[in-house]
Amino acid sequence: MPSNTNNEFEFQKGEVLLMDKPKHWTSFDVTKKLRGQICRKLNVKRFKIGHAGTLDPLATGLIILCTGKATKQIADYQAQEKEYIAKITLGATTPSYDLETEIDQEFPYKHITEADFREAAQSFIGVIQQIPPAFSAKKINGERAYKKARKGLKVDFKPSTVEVMEIEILNFNLPEVEVRIACGKGTYIRSLAYDIGKKLNSGAHLSYLRRTRIGNFSVNDAFSIEEFGEILFPTQ
Repeated sequence: MPSNTNNEFEFQKGEVLLMDKPKHWTSFDVTKKLRGQICRKLNVKRFKIGHAGTLDPLATGLIILCTGKATKQIADYQAQEKEYIAKITLGATTPSYDLETEIDQEFPYKHITEADFREAAQSFIGVIQQIPPAFSAKKINGERAYKKARKGLKVDFKPSTVEVMEIEILNFNLPEVEVRIACGKGTYIRSLAYDIGKKLNSGAHLSYLRRTRIGNFSVNDAFSIEEFGEILFPTQ
């Protein structure tokens, strides 16, 4: 069952918890925090819990955590369609494709129209080949790529096959474009932003990202870290 607010969790049997990840937290940070809280609640030293899909530290929004026997369902949730609200800033690139790193190149952007952006974005709809960012959690020879990238080492990824279902422009206000994106497993929104900038003969990076949906699960039904703690340990 999805998250509930009646404080009748069956963590060992298996719960599906919807959490709203805060900015600057990793998905592992959220998992570690909940593991500690649940262990304290159950008075145990160890507890089985895992998350179904990583969000970048600068992103916020929905992550699914499974406990106990429900961890067997993690792969199923990872495979479901995701939806994001993103802000793409045109005219500049960064090595990480987002704001984790400083701007490294600047490009003209004032000539780009909303129609230009829509046409470029639509060219990425469907099953596409995408190169993941060097600053990502993907592994190369057992090491996280971002660890190599932060050392200044070259990271070479082969293109991955991903699917983008929809890109809708919500607000066009140069240099920033707000979009809603629906996509499949393994899609990097940072790479999509970078590739759209390149398609426009300019540059772009991701300046905001929030995951709003995974399958039929909505971030509107998710707990904040504080809310979940209050449910487990109500203040007197």
